[in-house]
Amino acid sequence: MNSELKTGAAQKDELLVVTTVRLQSRAGARAKRKWARWVAGAVLMIAAAATATWYGRRAWRDITRVKVEVIPTASVQRGNVTLEVTARGELRGGNPEVLIAPLTGGLDMHLTSMKESGEPVKTGEVVAGFDTTEQEYKLREAEADLAETEQKLIQAKAQRDAQEEEDKYALLKAASDVTLAELEVRKNPLLPTLTARQNTLALEAAKDHSTQLQHNLANRKATNEAGIAIQEAARGKAQSQATTARRNIDAMTLKAHRDGYFSIRQNTNQNMMFFGMTLPYFQVGDTVRPGMAVAEIPDLKNWEVGAKISELDRGHIQVGQHTGVRIVAVPGRVYKAHVKEMGGTTGSPWDRHFECMIAIEDPSAELRPGMSSNIIITTDEMKGVLSLPAQALFESDGKTFVYVQTPNGFVPKDVALVRRNELRVVLTGVNEGQVVALANPTETAKKKGAGGAMQSLPKSR
Repeated sequence: MNSELKTGAAQKDELLVVTTVRLQSRAGARAKRKWARWVAGAVLMIAAAATATWYGRRAWRDITRVKVEVIPTASVQRGNVTLEVTARGELRGGNPEVLIAPLTGGLDMHLTSMKESGEPVKTGEVVAGFDTTEQEYKLREAEADLAETEQKLIQAKAQRDAQEEEDKYALLKAASDVTLAELEVRKNPLLPTLTARQNTLALEAAKDHSTQLQHNLANRKATNEAGIAIQEAARGKAQSQATTARRNIDAMTLKAHRDGYFSIRQNTNQNMMFFGMTLPYFQVGDTVRPGMAVAEIPDLKNWEVGAKISELDRGHIQVGQHTGVRIVAVPGRVYKAHVKEMGGTTGSPWDRHFECMIAIEDPSAELRPGMSSNIIITTDEMKGVLSLPAQALFESDGKTFVYVQTPNGFVPKDVALVRRNELRVVLTGVNEGQVVALANPTETAKKKGAGGAMQSLPKSR
C-alpha cells in the first residue's frame, strides 16, 4: 500500500516538472519574438530618420546655395575687319509678265483652271481660265438683239421705200390736179361769174394741197430716216455688246506671252485680314476681282532676289554695289550680283526695313522662282583697326561704353564707335588685348543677389 502511494507521488512530481519546463520554454520563445520585433522597429525608425535627415540637408543646400555666375569675356583685337550686311531673300524672275484678271466690268470671277506653280510654260500656252458662263449668256443675248435689230432695220427701210412711192404718186396726182384746175380757170371768161369763181377756188385748193403735200413729204422722209438711224444705232449697240462679250471670253483665258515658269501670286481677296497673317496662294475655285494679279511668268534671263534689310544698314548700301548671293537649293556656289534698286522704308517702329532688289549677273539653269537665298553685301573693309564682338558694346543715355576687366572687377569705360555690323564693332578708346565683358556685370550681380530664396529671410543673431 505504501509502495503504491510512493509510486503515485513520484509520477505526480515528474509530471509537474515536465509542465514547468514546457511553460518556461514557451515564455522564453515569446520573449525572443518580442525582442526581435522591437529591434526591427528600431532599425526601421533609424533608417527613416537617416533618410529624412539626408534629404533635408540636401534641400537646405539647394535653398541656401548661391549660384556663381560666370561672365563671358573677349579681348580687344587689332586686325582687318570686313563689314558685311547679310539678309535672306526669295528668288524671282526680273521683269515678270504679270497675269491679271480681265476687266470685264462685272462682278467677281471664279478660277476654273490653273497650272501648278513652278510648271514650265511655252509662248501661247493657256495657263489659267475663269468661268465664262455669264459672258456666254451675255454673248447669246447680244447676238439675239443684233438679229432682231437687223430685221427691224430691214423693215424700216422697206417701209421708207413704200412710203416714198406713195408720196411720189400723191405728189404727181396733186400736180395733175393743179394742171386740170388751171385748164378750167382758162375757161372763166366764157363761163358765168359763179362758175368762174368756183374754178378759181378749185385751183387755189389744188395748189395749197400740192404745197402741203410737199411739206408732208419732207417731214415724212425725215421721220423715216430717223427711224432707220435708231435701228442702226440699236444694231451698233448689239454688235458692240457681242464684240465685248467675245473679247471678255477670250480675255478670261490667260495665255503666256513668253517662255518661262508659272508663278502663282498670293490671294489678297480676303474677308478678314490681320497683322502678321500669311496670305494663301490662288487656287482653282477662288473668287477673283477684275484687275487682280493672279500669277506671273518671270523672265528667266533676268533673275532677281528680293530681300528685306534693316534700316540701320541703308546708309552703307548703294545702287550698283557688288554682292554675292547663295542659293539654298544650289549649295557650294556663290552667284555674282549687284544692287539693282532700293525701295522705301516701311514697318513698325521697332522693325523698320526696306525692300532691296539684287540682280544676279551669272544665272544658271538650276534656278527656279521662290528659292530661298542668302545675300552677303560687303559694305567696307577696314585694316588695322580695333574690334570687338557686337555684344560687348553697350549704350546708355546716348553714350557707348564697354566693361573692362580689372583686378577689382569690371569697370565701365567710354569708347567711340566707328563702324558696326551684325557680328563685330570697330571702336576707339580701348587698348589691344584688354579683356571686356560680353554681358552686363551689373545685371549679372542683381541676378546673383536674388539667387537664393532663403537670403530674403532675416538671419538669427
